[in-house]
Amino acid sequence: MPNTKSAAKAMRGSSRKHVYNLRTKDKFKTAIKTVKQAVEAKNSEEALKALTSAYATLDKAAKKKVIHKNTANRKKSRLARAINKLKKA
Repeated sequence: MPNTKSAAKAMRGSSRKHVYNLRTKDKFKTAIKTVKQAVEAKNSEEALKALTSAYATLDKAAKKKVIHKNTANRKKSRLARAINKLKKA
């Protein structure tokens, strides 16, 4: 429990940010899962559409500092690599 008024205020703000961050994380995780499912189904057309959506959500999460920008770039790279493997096969 907070001991001061400022600590109580900080706790309220922190809980609001926590909810926002969870929502943002859920969005990009869902987008990543969509791409992976399309790759597993060997549907390259659907995977490419889902990839653009995943890129956008990852970039937004990185911009809002929900995740680090290098983490977003690493995830985007791995998704692109999976789609390229699918195209070659």
